[in-house]
Amino acid sequence: MSLTFSENSYTFKYMLENKILKKIKSLNPEKDYWEIVQLSIWYEFPWDYNRALELALYKTFAVPSISKILFQSKEFEHHTQKRYDDTDILLSNIIDYGLNHRKGQEALQRINWIHSSYKISNEDYLYVLATFVFDTGNWINKYGYRKLTANEEIAGFKVWQEIGKQMNIKNIPDTIEELETYYNNYEKEHFIYNKTNEAIAKVTEDLMLGWYLPKYMFDFARPILHSVMQPHLLKAFHFSEPHQLLRLLVTVALKMRSIVASLNPIQKPFYRSTMSKYRYYENGYEIKDLGPNKLKKNCPYHAVQEKLAHLKT
Repeated sequence: MSLTFSENSYTFKYMLENKILKKIKSLNPEKDYWEIVQLSIWYEFPWDYNRALELALYKTFAVPSISKILFQSKEFEHHTQKRYDDTDILLSNIIDYGLNHRKGQEALQRINWIHSSYKISNEDYLYVLATFVFDTGNWINKYGYRKLTANEEIAGFKVWQEIGKQMNIKNIPDTIEELETYYNNYEKEHFIYNKTNEAIAKVTEDLMLGWYLPKYMFDFARPILHSVMQPHLLKAFHFSEPHQLLRLLVTVALKMRSIVASLNPIQKPFYRSTMSKYRYYENGYEIKDLGPNKLKKNCPYHAVQEKLAHLKT
């Protein structure tokens, strides 16, 4: 970025020369999709992508078949921060390393192992996959300093399509348009209120609000979170619609944050999997330790470790 001053007009003019964006536009989204997505996340929108993924995962709680599984597992109720960090770490490892790297594959295999313990329908899997494509894009297009380019949109679809196939999700559409149709129709059909929706949503909101506020302020601040949520999503939780003025203020604040951040471009890639501080794992983490503690007794790795420890004694 260079800053020039015009003496004739007495105005400042910002000349933004974003090398990363130029690189993204120069790549082929049909074959360079991993590189495009990584450049976009590492340099352009690291903060926004994380918020968008949080909202994408939150939206899945509006589906009773999903919220019931989460509620019955008790993981959100008793281990909320661990559950949040585990998801963040696994997805970040996949994005940062890709599926051709050992660490990316380890994270994907861990996700598959965790999910194998629950009865999750293919249509629910496919919807969750679609949220990672469209809710990240919707967030950035609304709150980012710029909208996603066509290359970024296509690349995002291709990356999650590849991830979905390696998760053995069936009937993944061949085009982004077909997946978007599925995504919209699924929400119309499956966003239905259930008490488990509300319970999981509130526990998650309490976790996020607890990072910044004392507990007595949670209900006062909750509408701020709801200001980034669509009416049909709020309806599935029986949450009140926030005032339009609050929605406007939150939108302006998020937009301005992104614009200000863009004026100081990131010079080095932000690898979330290694550079973020995870509250539950203050001393670091290993992929083998991720997932519900109650499932570890059935984990092949932990079974071997326990046998080795027994032999040593």
